Amino acid sequence: MAGQSRKWMILVATIWIQAFTGTNFDFSAYSSDLKSVLGISQVQLNYLAVASDLGKVFGWSSGLALLYFPLWAVLFAAAIMGFVGYGVQWLVISDLISLPYIVVFLCCLLAGLSICWFNTVCFVLCIKNFPANRALALSLTVSFNGVSAALYTLAYNAINPSSTRLYLLLNALIPLIISFFALIPILRQPPLDPLPPDGVRRDSLMFLLLNIIAILNGVYLLLFGSNASGVATARLLFSGAIFLLIFPLCIPGLVYARSWYHRTIHSSFSLEGSGFILVDVDELEVHKGMVTRASSLDDYQLLNDGVSNIGMPQKSMDEWEDNSCCRKIVTKDQLEMLGEEHYLSLLVRRLDFWLYYTAYFCGGTIGLVYSNNLGQIAQSLGQSSNTTTLVTLYSSFSFFGRLLSATPDYIRAKVYFARTGWLAIALLPTPVAFFLLASSGHASALQAGTALIGLSSGFIFAAAVSITSELFGPNSVGVNHNILITNIPIGSLIYGFLAALVYDSHGMSKITAVASDSVICMGRECYMLTFVWWGCLSVLGLASSFVLFLRTRRAYYRFEQDRITSSMLYS
Repeated sequence: MAGQSRKWMILVATIWIQAFTGTNFDFSAYSSDLKSVLGISQVQLNYLAVASDLGKVFGWSSGLALLYFPLWAVLFAAAIMGFVGYGVQWLVISDLISLPYIVVFLCCLLAGLSICWFNTVCFVLCIKNFPANRALALSLTVSFNGVSAALYTLAYNAINPSSTRLYLLLNALIPLIISFFALIPILRQPPLDPLPPDGVRRDSLMFLLLNIIAILNGVYLLLFGSNASGVATARLLFSGAIFLLIFPLCIPGLVYARSWYHRTIHSSFSLEGSGFILVDVDELEVHKGMVTRASSLDDYQLLNDGVSNIGMPQKSMDEWEDNSCCRKIVTKDQLEMLGEEHYLSLLVRRLDFWLYYTAYFCGGTIGLVYSNNLGQIAQSLGQSSNTTTLVTLYSSFSFFGRLLSATPDYIRAKVYFARTGWLAIALLPTPVAFFLLASSGHASALQAGTALIGLSSGFIFAAAVSITSELFGPNSVGVNHNILITNIPIGSLIYGFLAALVYDSHGMSKITAVASDSVICMGRECYMLTFVWWGCLSVLGLASSFVLFLRTRRAYYRFEQDRITSSMLYS
């Protein structure tokens, strides 16, 4: 039972690592000061934001490092890269040293790379210690990555709310400190024991409790994350946030208590019939085996008794597609089975992959670029004093979006819907938010738009790993997902560059403020055209996700039928 307790300690450690290493989300909090100190244009500032995202292009290096070095060494390598990357930027913005622009660019790149290395460590820990519940473990820990900006804002307000360069110092120090705390459970990982027959369902209550605690964290940070009523109050609120992060440590104790309860009282309590079903990665193999044994896809028979209420339409899919104007797009090279391995040569030839790539590129990536520009957006609308509030708002709603990405797994028994369909639904708020921002420059519209974009992009970031695994194979997910997220630095460069050109052109035409090469633009027109373009592109992403759903829902439906059939056979 000690091994079972230790694996939950590791999960808590990954939560802490993720909570304090999403340091790229607070860029907008200090970007205006960095721009002023360096005397650079908005286009050059955008390149610094792109540099942080470029770290994802080199994310594969962390996997290579794990082949030759232990996990703890990779963890501390990530911490040292972040310490150097953010620490040097702090020295520059504090006027302690002066460096060429290209050196600052490389520091941003190193800092962004450190985040990828931290993420890889957390992914490996979750997959290794929760093989049957990896989807929920990953969803839970990745969710906390979205609250980093809110946590750093609380720390900033608690220490010195008058100096935004403090963000860079905290970004350099806190991940290094957290790495030392996480070292003990990582070094004491439990042995890889065979999973008990009831292991998946036995862990369900623990995951439910952790998700409730996560929701409490998100609500707390949303309500108090940007409070600036005083240093004393801010310190009290920061202490409360730390307590909520420490609270999950009670889970290992509950594991021991539950073991004693079952041994001494022999309770027959279970969660069966509650609709709380966890995803088992072996289901993909069961599904593929059943499809292989079928004589042909045309003769594939679906169960009608006892499974007609799982949330799928009773109308024949073929009949629906025959009446659709986009039938050729939907049926061309259509995915027939989930879990089939797609290696690089096959992946790039699949229309499904490019639809998925476009949906991510025009959805989650735009949301990330928006967060990088929040500082200048708030400044142009005369809301500079509310920048930290907006950063916290985006961070908190990104956190809720990430948590919501696990909803399909929790309600699977009652309402079944293809995960690609959930992706399309998650993309809906993004165009709404951008068109709202384009039509109004009021503070309320800015806050509402920021919340909607954070919610949408957070869901996409967290759901992407599961979708990639299901559509293109679980064994190839590491390579395929890294190929997918190449759209982030590409989108960061393109979207940010266009936004910066519009910003600088309006700033120069109005001659609002010019310091050296740094142009400050004031007014709604600084970003209005950018919002319109981003809104139109997000509509394209929404359309791509909808077509992807139409093309893949048959495979998802068959997968669910196979799962129900196998559960009936073995029950």
